[in-house]
Amino acid sequence: MDTRSRLFPLVLLAVLFSGCGGDPADSRSSASAGPGTAAEPVKGPHGGRLLSDGNFTLELAIFETGVPPEFRAWLTERGRAVKPDDASLHITLTRLGDRVDAIGFRPEGDFLRGDTVIDEPHSFVVSIEASHDGNTHRWEYDNFEGRTTISAKVAGALGVETAIAGPATLRETITVFGRIEANAERVREVSARFDGVIQSVHPSLGDTVHKGQPLATVESNESLKTYTIDAPISGVITRREANPGEVTGGRALFTITDVSSVWADLQVFPADRARVRAGQPVTLAAASGGPAATGRIARVNVLAHSNQAVTARAVLDNSGGQWPPGTYVTAQVTVATHQVPLAVQRSGLQAFRDFTVVYAQIGDEYEVRMLEIGRQDGDRVEVLGGLEPGTRYVSNNSYVIKADIEKAGAAHDH
Repeated sequence: MDTRSRLFPLVLLAVLFSGCGGDPADSRSSASAGPGTAAEPVKGPHGGRLLSDGNFTLELAIFETGVPPEFRAWLTERGRAVKPDDASLHITLTRLGDRVDAIGFRPEGDFLRGDTVIDEPHSFVVSIEASHDGNTHRWEYDNFEGRTTISAKVAGALGVETAIAGPATLRETITVFGRIEANAERVREVSARFDGVIQSVHPSLGDTVHKGQPLATVESNESLKTYTIDAPISGVITRREANPGEVTGGRALFTITDVSSVWADLQVFPADRARVRAGQPVTLAAASGGPAATGRIARVNVLAHSNQAVTARAVLDNSGGQWPPGTYVTAQVTVATHQVPLAVQRSGLQAFRDFTVVYAQIGDEYEVRMLEIGRQDGDRVEVLGGLEPGTRYVSNNSYVIKADIEKAGAAHDH
């Protein structure tokens, strides 16, 4: 995709969104608001968000230095520290899709420490209930990151496509190079049955002939009768050594090559030799570009060439004539397959902070999912963590979602 074709959807996105009126902001703060749309939360001495209710203040931070992300909280009453043993704290996190995480706290040192790892993304509605000295204090705020809302109509106009994350078969491949050769099993050299003088010759070099078509007439030296030499197969005249008035002389007069089937002779070097076997799938493309073809390795030669490579041969259907003998090709040989329980398409991957992500879709809302990645092939990536099976995610044109999130500003409240 060139620069102009990538910019057009972004311009269209801006135009479409500029005409959409948003709902009035509610009284809760939002950590995902863009510049100028909401004030940054007030921070406390430990870098956490300060929440006050009368004379009671809670500082809440996500701490992840040397530990998995967890909540830590410090309490004060009239500016004086509250002993963690003298208070209780409970938090619920409501995530996109109505998943709720309940978090309890226990005293540790001068703070309360959450008992649950805060999974990425740190994007949720935070509901807090703190109790101290017979009083209960409640707060609620939005802490969104990597999230945006795009209507189905706009997403469709921008070419956003989605898929369901689930099991997949990953192909492990090696890259080899080679050349298209004529299928020697479909080449015929045509000679005169009886020596004599050639009376006439019908096809020219490069002509296509059909099985049974007359190629030449010869006057026999023995009987002095004229007989016809017919084509034994259909194909192309790739060699002609016959002209009227010449004697046949026991030589091959024509070579007919049937190019509807060709060989792809691929060079496999020692590092990969043990992994390439007959029967393995192979995908080929001309080195100069163009559509690919698929086939299977028919055999692997046991003799090495002077460059120490062995020839792995695939037989290709060439009925459309797209593989002229002599064409150089690049091939991917599938040497192993792996069934994985969860995978996504590579085309949906994007970078977000220090993570590789996809964007989950729930209704008109899209949100990052930070992935732990395993094996991969040219089309798909195994997901080891960060995404639930069955999640609908953006599989194509995901850069549109990324651009809109970046436009709004993606906060990460710690």
